[in-house]
Amino acid sequence: MIEAELKARVRDPESVTARLDRFADARIEMYQDTYYDAPSGDLGAQDRELRVRTIRGGGSTRSVLTYKSARIDEGSGSKREHETRVEDPDAVGAILRGLGFVPVLAFQKRCVNYDFSVRGRDVLATLVQVPEIEGTFLEVETLVQGEHELSAALADVRSIISELGISENDLTTELYTEAVVAHRT
Repeated sequence: MIEAELKARVRDPESVTARLDRFADARIEMYQDTYYDAPSGDLGAQDRELRVRTIRGGGSTRSVLTYKSARIDEGSGSKREHETRVEDPDAVGAILRGLGFVPVLAFQKRCVNYDFSVRGRDVLATLVQVPEIEGTFLEVETLVQGEHELSAALADVRSIISELGISENDLTTELYTEAVVAHRT
């Protein structure tokens, strides 16, 4: 699957929240992300990601293992993504370390998620705050099967972002990982 996603900085979170509330009910969750890489840094150098995420919210906890390939669309940062639920994130971390990967970065994201369908697409819109990064971000994404669908999906995502009152000028390809590392150094 390809995650057709756009991200923006949000200047007026209250207004965007009010608009999102018209699409769906909010789901408040805390993400704990741990990124892994080879000791040589090959994954990061090749714009690939290997992550274990634990999601807490709504009285439940779940974890997922995610691999993302290098960007296939520079303008949006969209990547091929492979993800699966894991029962025991500590065991997965031990497996990854046993295979030679090392944890290189861990941080939290405070997320307010909205799942809805529009234009025939299942969409996830997320308002994100990372304690180490100033401001609020909006991520809007939908999954597509192949690159031939990416352009149309991104056009739909762009339209949704516009309906939420976000300007094209506020779109960003800034990575949370890079911003957290910059904050820590």
